[in-house]
Amino acid sequence: MTTFFPLSTADGSPPRQPATKAADKAPPTPAERAARGKNARARAPRRAHAEYAPVPDRADPIDVIDRQSRTRLPELVPLRYQRMMESPFRFYRGAAAIMAADLARTPTSGIEVQLCGDAHMLNFRLLASPERRLMFDINDFDETLPGPWEWDVKRLATSLVIASRGNGFKASERRRIVTATVGAYRLWMHRFAAMTNLEVWYAHVDADELAAQFADLLGRRGSRRLSRAAAQARSRDRLRAFAKLTRLVDGERRFVSDPPLLVPIGELTAGAEHERLMGQLGSIVERYSDTLSTDRRSLLGQYRLVDFARKVVGVGSVGTRCWVALLLGRDGDDPLLLQVKEAGTSVLADHLPASEYDNQGERVVAGQRLMQATSDIFLGWQRVDAVDGQRDFYIRQLQDWKGVAVAEDMVPDGLELFGRVCAGTLARAHARSGDRIAIAAYLGSGKAFDQAVPQFAEAYADQNEADHGALVEAARTGRVKAASA
Repeated sequence: MTTFFPLSTADGSPPRQPATKAADKAPPTPAERAARGKNARARAPRRAHAEYAPVPDRADPIDVIDRQSRTRLPELVPLRYQRMMESPFRFYRGAAAIMAADLARTPTSGIEVQLCGDAHMLNFRLLASPERRLMFDINDFDETLPGPWEWDVKRLATSLVIASRGNGFKASERRRIVTATVGAYRLWMHRFAAMTNLEVWYAHVDADELAAQFADLLGRRGSRRLSRAAAQARSRDRLRAFAKLTRLVDGERRFVSDPPLLVPIGELTAGAEHERLMGQLGSIVERYSDTLSTDRRSLLGQYRLVDFARKVVGVGSVGTRCWVALLLGRDGDDPLLLQVKEAGTSVLADHLPASEYDNQGERVVAGQRLMQATSDIFLGWQRVDAVDGQRDFYIRQLQDWKGVAVAEDMVPDGLELFGRVCAGTLARAHARSGDRIAIAAYLGSGKAFDQAVPQFAEAYADQNEADHGALVEAARTGRVKAASA
């Protein structure tokens, strides 16, 4: 079997999970779990995953986006539309709710995992582990919920087609990229199915070892490109963000003003309203420490809160309430930057059973801890009583060695390899939470699923282009208001 990326194990304990009740009977054997997977083919033949056609009662995509916008800060909604209009790929990044409704009408095997919910290719990136090792993993969990594993695979596959079209790749190249990506998911799921539970839990992708794989498959040029990306990721740390986002004002550090992308809290409110909002945000940072482990709570307690600013992030998240908090430790050169991001209801929630978590921030954090090989040491959640009702947030470090792929810079071979790495990473995340043996048995040793999904991805890329065009037309006619480019 070809090695698509290095599988390593690391010492350490897995994140705490809720205690489970003792089973009343013996759990199913591996053979019984495999039989379940094979039997699922009757429910959803693997070739059926090639199918996509919009249903007659499909919701208007502009209405779907507009419903989301009503819960967001109205002054930032035009910026969200402007970003989504820039290209079909950017539209896709902001259109997870549209695709969730479409995926809900497609065949599934009935085998559930913890879903990322927005597994497009740019939500896979280089990240820092608590041990200060550079890892490759899934990054965004705003939409996470338990659900059909196929949905994540199809969202990843379609993102590769859309990115490939943007780069001008031929249809044959696009098909090769997606087929290899889906094949990697299948092969890695078989590997995980053969592992023990702890071997799956400790599995991760190390960036330095990944560079060696790039050298083997793409030559020195590919290896150098990844090495540069790793070096850039390591440079994107809290000290760089601290220098870029803050300045000294009367001897105290404050966030700089760069509206609408970064707006200090002092420019948003004044007087009693300013004091109320500062108190509210300060309470979030103080009380969220209860969701951290004891050692990390102690570490956070060594910092003092200095300032807040509202920050615009991503594409799909534009308009949500996202804050950055500046804390200082030993002295003025010991910063900690936390992102306090609003967590709304998952876009999958209309199509799946309700989350076991009442707090949407806890839902995000629980999903992230379950799917990632290792998570930010300051990852936690909190709820606040706002004037317009309760709001949930999750908190993590703003920047900590993050490296993002640039799809526009990729050649077909590079995008294929990237897709395979993403697929293996996704398979590992699914294997941690779902029945990896049943999924592997469902997929089988043949290429029926590998060959079906590229057809779906091409068809859905067509749908995405049509929906993107509908947004551009809605802005032209005044149905929605987009910011000036």
